[in-house]
Amino acid sequence: MGRSKKLVVGNWKMHGSRAANAELLKGLRAADLGATAPHVSVAVCAPFPYLGEVAEVLQGSAVAWGAQDVSAHEQGAYTGEVSGAMLREFGVSYAIVGHSERRAYHLESDQTVADKAKAALAQGLVPIVCLGETLDEREGEQTEAVVGRQLAAVIATLGADMARVVVAYEPVWAIGTGKTASPEQAQAVHAFLREQLRAVGPAAADVPLLYGGSVKPDNASTLFAQADIDGGLIGGAALKAADFVAIAQAA
Repeated sequence: MGRSKKLVVGNWKMHGSRAANAELLKGLRAADLGATAPHVSVAVCAPFPYLGEVAEVLQGSAVAWGAQDVSAHEQGAYTGEVSGAMLREFGVSYAIVGHSERRAYHLESDQTVADKAKAALAQGLVPIVCLGETLDEREGEQTEAVVGRQLAAVIATLGADMARVVVAYEPVWAIGTGKTASPEQAQAVHAFLREQLRAVGPAAADVPLLYGGSVKPDNASTLFAQADIDGGLIGGAALKAADFVAIAQAA
């Protein structure tokens, strides 16, 4: 991937309808981000059932699309799972793995997240590996221990292939709460993660590090100005075309 461009990715989570999606995608196409934000790579990660229509609308635009999860398995008797090969057939470029909601509600372990990242890479998808600490962990001064452990599991599984992923730091206490890590807090964690990646090799050190957690048009510029913040993984604001476009342009 590399850091030559900022990267802004929208995560729709379990939101959307065919009518709402059509309106949102229409707004993204109308924004002509290839011209209005030429130095930014932009993508949206939609729920599985909508990937076909997202692909149809965004084909030929400057906006790529991705999935919010991917199976660690290639194929087989895994009811409800979606494989990387299936996603690739819909032109998917990215797959989010290890989002805090998956870790919390579906009990995904660090190793499961690493295995999903490996499965995504095997199909030519770019995994967006999410890391983050809870409020209790931050207040207990465990932030580096937690995100370091989460990243170490992926490094141990992927090795030199770490250079092909995107990493997103999302403090759990700032997701959907309206609270945002200060630019300084976010930068400190990103710098720590960068050092951990640097130990893998120079290519891994260049992995894009995204910040996620209540990013809005009015705080995006300050966050993205930090030395080791290479863009954002955007939740709620990605559901409003004007807000998402403003964040992409701020990058």
